[in-house]
Amino acid sequence: MKLSPHFSLAEFTFSGTAARLGIDNGMPERLLPNAYRTASMLERIRLHLSSLAKREIPIIITSGYRCQQLNTAIGSRPTSDHVRGFAVDFKAPEFGTPLTICKALEPVLHVLDIGQLILEFSGPNGKGGWVHVSAKSPLKDINRVLTISRAGTVPGITEA
Repeated sequence: MKLSPHFSLAEFTFSGTAARLGIDNGMPERLLPNAYRTASMLERIRLHLSSLAKREIPIIITSGYRCQQLNTAIGSRPTSDHVRGFAVDFKAPEFGTPLTICKALEPVLHVLDIGQLILEFSGPNGKGGWVHVSAKSPLKDINRVLTISRAGTVPGITEA
């Protein structure tokens, strides 16, 4: 099932951890509108990155929807936007590092309707880690920009 032209429900719900632990990470039908909204945001992000690069930039979802059991198993907070279908972790190596991606997205959060942008666990020179984005939701209509590392959480996008 397609959520948008470039993103499917299967990639949005896939989890190697869930498969390994035997957790059913199927998305409840009531959360599909959230998944469509998040996929729409991803399409805007993909278009923006492609426009900057002047070529098609694929986005690789590393974590989308997580059922509560999976979310707990990986040590994430119960209030994570992932459990409501509003969040995605991704990489776009053809564009650059997660740090480069976050720096490209930060100035246009409002235009892309991104509610939360987080650079997570990026290493030296912005390598490693991933980008976390949450779609704005009726419950959280904010633009929050953070960097999370082993040292802690700081506001803004910063290099490790």
